[in-house]
Amino acid sequence: MSDAWASSSDRYTAPQETDAWAGDAAAQGKVGTQRLLVVETGPPTQEVSKALGLAEGDQVVVRRRLILADDQPVEIAESYYPASVAVGTPLAEHKKIRGGAVRVLIEAGRRLDESVEHVTAERAGESADLLQVDANEPLIVQRRVSSTDGIGPSEYAVNRMVAARTVDLEYRMRNTPK
Repeated sequence: MSDAWASSSDRYTAPQETDAWAGDAAAQGKVGTQRLLVVETGPPTQEVSKALGLAEGDQVVVRRRLILADDQPVEIAESYYPASVAVGTPLAEHKKIRGGAVRVLIEAGRRLDESVEHVTAERAGESADLLQVDANEPLIVQRRVSSTDGIGPSEYAVNRMVAARTVDLEYRMRNTPK
């Protein structure tokens, strides 16, 4: 599968000098780029509100990006942040963030100390045109809640990846006796 890629989530929850996706793609011999589609503040869906532990009436900032490998869409990435944290920072601006979103969160006192991921599958459906696939194309859907010790959830990420263009999602766990 020459058009597939591999990824490990740890690079996306720690500060990076360079774009984590560009590094992942380069490791596969590809050029990884992103196209920023939407940055907006508004009311969260029930799913997002629950993931971020928001109170009724709280708002979120969403950053939606199209992820490309050699100019071919491989993923739609959505990152949600409590508006109370994101508004007034680069997270709420419609432009690329130098040093990444994780750097901005750290500067706001929200280091991502723990992440919990859930992986499911769904059909491309309404995302098909953007991903340049058939509506029945299978997608891998990765939902990640990243939390700050003593504060709670700071970021909720939903990544919809074209299954046929994804080689491997790498997960490493440290097995510690209790």
